[in-house]
Amino acid sequence: MSDQQLTARGEATRQRILDVATREFAEHGIAGARIERIVAAARTNKAQLYAYFGNKEGLFDAIFAGSLERIVNVVPIDAADLADWAVRLYDEYLRRPDLIRLATWARLERQPTGHLVDDPDRLEEGKLRSIAEAQAAGLIRAGDPFDLMAMVIAMSMAWSPVSNVYAATAGEPAETHERRRALLRDSVRRAVAPG
Repeated sequence: MSDQQLTARGEATRQRILDVATREFAEHGIAGARIERIVAAARTNKAQLYAYFGNKEGLFDAIFAGSLERIVNVVPIDAADLADWAVRLYDEYLRRPDLIRLATWARLERQPTGHLVDDPDRLEEGKLRSIAEAQAAGLIRAGDPFDLMAMVIAMSMAWSPVSNVYAATAGEPAETHERRRALLRDSVRRAVAPG
């Protein structure tokens, strides 16, 4: 059914399933998510869910692919200013903590080592090219572009919902977030400075 054009009502049902399932998977992971809870909260039935997504794994795949695209599109990289990119990632984790939780569940339950997603699904080619160009222009330090990208992302996750130390929330005082943003910005700038 996913190859056929949906009616407005069908698209609304499909979107309700995605919205509810995003919360379900973010909270419970792949193994812990329950189709029964998803269809009840989405006001639909299992047959409809399976028609759209095939199975629970297909539903997670659709949600996870969408979350990766959202991060890439909402937080585009500026390799000339990786510090600002890290801060924008931090802000996105505050706005959408479910996105980072989904990635963490995928890491824990599907891909414990290596790249988080398979080559055809990776959306980092543009980021790596941008980093390599900034390196060639002498704007950031030499090194493997992938490793630099991974390090900056890890730094941006210092206070994310999956932090082993402290998980920030959007409800904390603005001054607290500004202090963290300033520290993150300065730390990334120092880490990627040329020379």
